[in-house]
Formats: sequence, structure tokens, C-alpha cells
Amino acid sequence: MSAIRKRKRRRKVVCVFTSTRAEYGLMRPVIHRLRDVYDVRILVAGMHLSPGFGNTVEDIRNDGLQVHKCVETLMESDSPVAVSKSMALGLIGFADFFADIRPDLLMVLGDRCETLAACCAALNQGVPIAHINGGETTEGSPNEAVRHAITKMSHLHFTGTEIYRQRVIQLGEAPERVFNVGALALETIMLTDLMSKEKLAESLGIELDKPYAVVTFHPTAPEQADVAKQFSQVLKALQKHRELKYVFTYAKAGVHERTVNRMIENFAVEPRSNAAAFTSLDTISYLSAIKNSAMVVGNSSGGIFEAPVLGVPTVNIGDRQKGRLQSGSIINCPPIMDAVDAAIRKALDPGFLKSTEYRSALYGDGESSTRIATAIEAFLQGGQESRRKEFYDLL
Repeated sequence: MSAIRKRKRRRKVVCVFTSTRAEYGLMRPVIHRLRDVYDVRILVAGMHLSPGFGNTVEDIRNDGLQVHKCVETLMESDSPVAVSKSMALGLIGFADFFADIRPDLLMVLGDRCETLAACCAALNQGVPIAHINGGETTEGSPNEAVRHAITKMSHLHFTGTEIYRQRVIQLGEAPERVFNVGALALETIMLTDLMSKEKLAESLGIELDKPYAVVTFHPTAPEQADVAKQFSQVLKALQKHRELKYVFTYAKAGVHERTVNRMIENFAVEPRSNAAAFTSLDTISYLSAIKNSAMVVGNSSGGIFEAPVLGVPTVNIGDRQKGRLQSGSIINCPPIMDAVDAAIRKALDPGFLKSTEYRSALYGDGESSTRIATAIEAFLQGGQESRRKEFYDLL
């Protein structure tokens, strides 16, 4: 009998990058599926590590997951220069991490600047990238270009609709590597046991004794003065509706985000504002807040994806989400007081939702994580040959 023992086959390593609570909440079902097969390493950066945004890295740990590396990226400023320096800090930390663990795949979602930095480090290290939510267009957001840049760095693509899949192919990505898996937001909603309005109020420590709106506004204007002007128009429209309460969530870390968040804080302490402000809400609280609300107001993707699925109207302000597919329950308006006021009045009309067509086909069937895990498994079984990329020419 040979004394030579067979070497135990190395379990493939899949690295998951996350920098925000919202992003992690969407990827959570995928992470749990991948853990059944792979050695999953979670790389955390950005807002997760900031006390000012709730130190939400603890949400990951509370889900029973190990955080393998934390990379500090946020600066004390929210200027364009500070954002660039944050990306540079991340690039250094991500490079060391990838060099150390040498993962077989990096999975990312979305279009944030720190995500781009992580992808740059992975690209230099020869780590293939799987990108979720590519192919979308958000014409009013500076992250539009970031999303498409990540697409070009990635080997695998998981889109929310067939239209988005075709856009990724249009960017030169091979069709056999681009999968329409549906919106992860739908799966997250289906898997989440949402709270009643009473339980939500108790959990948040606020009174929800009358209809309320969930409000999230992210800055898109390049100049701080323009951001303040736009958001002041939104707040003036909210003040006209004393019949409503408001649950604010802070703007995400980025250029001029502090301007918006300071204005939220000032509005929430105004005695007549009927408002409560939160740095962020965990997935259950956020989805429950939308489900029990009269409407979602602002320019967050939550008003585009989650609110329609939960049967709640959206007042979508400005161009940040322009280009994304929309349900009939979404009312678009510019960041002008009278226009926002009119949109809120329309959303409050009892007949509005009844007159809209719920386009459920936009969101898939809630099986996104299964499709993503299956495609990743097939890719990782392909060996080195699967890592080659060629530009797919439509002509």
C-alpha cells in the first residue's frame, strides 16, 4: 500500500466585496448560497466602517458571517478630491488583500467608487470579477460611468432585466457570460419577514400615528450650492404636507453628501416637521418602512425597485434614476417645490395606484441567487481558459 497520500483539493475562494448596508442586503442570499460550496471571504470597506453611517459591518457579523478584512476608505471630507483619495486608500488595502489570499473570483454589486477601486486591484492581480446589476443607466448620477467601467473589467455579468443584459453585450461582453437573473431586490423581499407598522414604530423608537413617507435624497449636482438649492426645494414641498410624517435615511457617502445630511438633521429637529432621521436602516427595517408607508420620496433606487414590488407609490425626483425601467407607480418630477408638491398630491390620491399597471415582469421571479450561484460554479469549473476575454463585436 502506497504511503503517499492524496493531497486534499483546495476549496475555491470567492471574495465578496461590500461597502454599504443596502448593497450587502441585496447580496446576502447569494453569499449564503455560495458558502455551501466555496470558501467565501468577505471584504468590507466604505460606509460599513463609519460610526456616522451606523457601523453597519456589525450587520454582517450578526448574520453569522465572518468579515475577513476591513479596509478604511472614508475621508473626513466629502469633496471630489476626498472621494479620489478614498479610492486611492482603498486601492492600497485591496491590493494587499488580494495578494494575500489570491481568490478565484471577486463578486461585486453596483457602481460605487470604492467598488471600482476594488475591481482595479483585482484586475491587476488577475482575479476574475463577477458583477451584479450591470447594464443599467442612471443618467443623472456620476456613478453611471463607474458602473460601465466595472462591466468592462468583469468576466461574469448578472443583470436585472433582459434589456440590461443586452446593454452589457452592447458594451462588448460575450453573450454566454451575461445572465439575466432578475432583481435581487425581489428575492430579498420574498425572503424577508416584514414588520407591521406598530412593530416598526416600536423598533425605530418613533410614533407612526399617521401616514408617512420614506425620504432618501442623494446629491447629484457637482456644486455644493446647487445640491443645497435642490434639496431645499424638496424640503419646502414636504413642509406643505402636514398630514404626513417623514422617515429620512441619510445620503450615502459621496460628493457633498454631508450637505444633504446636515439639512436632514436641521429639518428633523424642527418642531413642526413631523420627521425622524436615521443614518441607515437594516434590511428588515427599511423594507418594512417602505411597505407600511404612504409613499417613497427622493431619488434612491429603493423607489425604483423595492417600492413598486411592495405596492407603494414613488415620487422620483430629478434625473438620478433616469434610464432605469420603471413601473407605473413611479411619478417623476424635477427638484422644484411646486413639482414635488404636485407629485406628492398625486401619490396620495387613493385612485392613483389602482390606475397604474404593475409591471411584475420587470423584476423576475425571485430566484436570482440560484442563477448567480449556478453560473459562478460553471465558470470556476472552466479553469484558466474561462478567464480569457475577447471583445464581442456586434457587427
